[in-house]
Order: sequence, then structure tokens, then C-alpha cells
Amino acid sequence: MIYFQRGSENDQLNPEDLKIGLYIALEKLGSKSNVLVVPPDYTRRHSQAGLLTEFVYQYYQKNLRSILPAIGTHAPMTEEEIDKMFRTVPHFLFKVHNWRIDLKTWGKIPSDFVHEISEGKLDFDWPVQTNSILADGKFDLILSIGQVVPHEVIGMANYNKNILIGTGGKDSIHKSHFLGAVYGMEKIMGRIDNPVRRLINYAGDQYLKDLPIVYVLTVVSKDHNGKCVVRGLYIGDDVECFNLAANLSFQVNIDVLDEPLSKIVVYLDPEEFRSTWLGNKSIYRTRMAIADGGELVVLAPGVKSFGEDRALDQLIRKYGYRTTAEILKFTKNNEDLQNNLSVAAHLIQGSSENRFKITYCTDYLLKKDIEQVNFDFGNLNEMLNVYNPAKLKDGYNKLPVGGKIFFISNPAMGLWTIKKKFFDK
Repeated sequence: MIYFQRGSENDQLNPEDLKIGLYIALEKLGSKSNVLVVPPDYTRRHSQAGLLTEFVYQYYQKNLRSILPAIGTHAPMTEEEIDKMFRTVPHFLFKVHNWRIDLKTWGKIPSDFVHEISEGKLDFDWPVQTNSILADGKFDLILSIGQVVPHEVIGMANYNKNILIGTGGKDSIHKSHFLGAVYGMEKIMGRIDNPVRRLINYAGDQYLKDLPIVYVLTVVSKDHNGKCVVRGLYIGDDVECFNLAANLSFQVNIDVLDEPLSKIVVYLDPEEFRSTWLGNKSIYRTRMAIADGGELVVLAPGVKSFGEDRALDQLIRKYGYRTTAEILKFTKNNEDLQNNLSVAAHLIQGSSENRFKITYCTDYLLKKDIEQVNFDFGNLNEMLNVYNPAKLKDGYNKLPVGGKIFFISNPAMGLWTIKKKFFDK
């Protein structure tokens, strides 16, 4: 059921619009006494989920019992990040999701279903897992808040992914990411229907149908001045809500170019991107737009590590970002990758498949570290002098020193591709 919908390519919803739309939906839901909110973490702060969570707190007050950021494999939010994203919400409400423990397994999706949707590429079963608080909290309303935007693993982010992956467990996250990587990221990104989405939807329909989940979904893009604007707000409890938001995201978040680009420069906000685990969105979201033999320059002033925790970091350092064939061979022959399939998926997704050059520029990782994982190293200060983000606009730029580049100030906001690669898939 849809409780509220508003959105179009030209809409610009301000905070009051969001508050009114949210409160209309909450009024329709009736009185609630035990509410859980599941928003994204700081890496998705542009979603307006922080502001919407503040509005939920204002509406329910003491009846808002817990907030569980859907961090998936990301590091827990810091107190500073909570203060910046959820400005008026008390810290005691926030719980930390640990994707390795504190889990509820609701059941398993059989291997024959996975075999079917993967077109014969995989045949493992898939555990349906969430943080145990969803089962134990006896909530009469669970508000899953987030942004629908093109995504490298599931085509379009959010809806029940926020629950089943964002609060999911080690096995469910590993296997879903591996499914997306093996099936082919370039066949998934920006697609509303794909194998990973079918898996998650099937799991939600079979096992989460009795949970009182309502989805609060935004669609956000940049205007002509480079400012983030909310194009849509959709609130509902079923797939229709997601489809409405995904169709709008398809229109406003995908930049389809006529010809491939020889050089793309991507800037990673240091507050948002702390690792290549996060920062490789610069690769995922641009790979279909880069010409053979082209170059992707990643300006990464905040990237301090490869993984979001030590275990992930060590595996990335050990194997590096290599071709699909190489990573699949490593996975077949090495137990550590077999037990960490999301890392195997990440290594596949972060590779250029030797088709284009990836130059990573950060002060925190040494040249030998960058080259060890199969990237090229760029001196950050030198690159910032050539490609100053403050002087570049999103899209095509002519440089004072000569030459032309395509600049992207935040890769998490969209997907860049060329007509032939996107529409011929």
C-alpha cells in the first residue's frame, strides 16, 4: 500500500515538503507505541534520511524506542557522524549492527532458486538474515528510511535491501554480493529487475511479510548548480513503493553519454569515503563510461585503508583488484576467500579487467600499498593542483594546461554510462 507519493524529474522537495509528506503517511498508519527506525549510515547522508529520522523522532517522541543504522559491512557510526546526520536525536536511541553476530536467521532460499536466477552460474542456498532486534523488539512499526539510487550489487539501492543486507549477516552479505559480481555488475547497475533484486524480494516476501515494515524512500539528484535536491518521496509497505522511486531514479540518476570518455576524474569527500571498500564507487559507477585504454583518476583525500575492518583490509591487500577470471580462480583455491565471498565480489568489482587505468591518489596509503592491489599511484597534492575540485564543475571541463576531462564530484549520486553499453545489455 502507498501512504504517500510525490516526485518528478523537476520536483525540488524542501525540508517542509518532506515533513508534510512523512506526517501524512504516519497519520494514515495510526497510533504506534513501539517504533524502530532503520536509516542508512553517514555514507548515505545525502539521502535526507537523517532529516527524516529527526522528523520521526519529533512525531513519536518516547514511542521511538530504537534506531538501527543499516551499516552492513561498514564501520559503526561515530558520535560525531551521528551528531552531524541526526542532529536532534538522542544518542541513547542508536544501536550498532554487527554483521558477524547478533543475528536472526529466518530461513533459507533454496539453491535451485539461486541457480535459476544466476542463469546457472551459482547453486548455493541463501540464508535470510537480519539483526535480531527486528525479531525480538516486538515493534508495531519499523520505518526503513533511505535513498533509491543506482547500485553496483542490486541494480537500484534500498527497499528491502536496507533490511536484508543493511542489517544482514556475514553469510547473507557475502553470498548476495558474490551473486551480483559473478552474474556481472555491468548487467545489473541501474536495472530495477536483476538476479540480486529477485533474491532479496523473494526473501522479503517469504520471511518478512509479518513484520510491520514501512519504507520511506527518497530520490535525490544534483541540479544544474551542483546542489543536491530531493526529486521524490515515496512511502509504502510493498514493492510498488520501490518501483515508483526506482523509475524516477532511473530518469534522474543515470547520465547516458553518446561516446566513451578517455579521462574521468572523481573526487571522494573525505567525510564520506574512508576506504577503497567505500571509495571504489568511483570505479563501479563510471566503468561503463570509460573508453578502452582510458584513465580514471580518483582523488581520495580521506581514504586511509582498503577494507572497513582489519580482516577485510588484509584480504584486499593479499589478493588485490584483479580480473574476474583471476579472482574466481583464487576463490576456488583459497579457503579465506571462500569464507569471505563479499571480498571476492569487491575485488572483481574494483578491477578494470585490464581495460582502463585506475590512478588512486591519497596521502594515507603508500605507493607500494596502492600498487600492491593493482592500482596506479598518484601523488594527491600534485593531482589536486591539476584537478582542483573547487574549480571543476560536474561534467566536461577544459583544463588550463590543456586537455579535457569529465569530472564527478560524488560517485554515490548516480551512474555514468554510454548508450551502447547500457541499452544493449
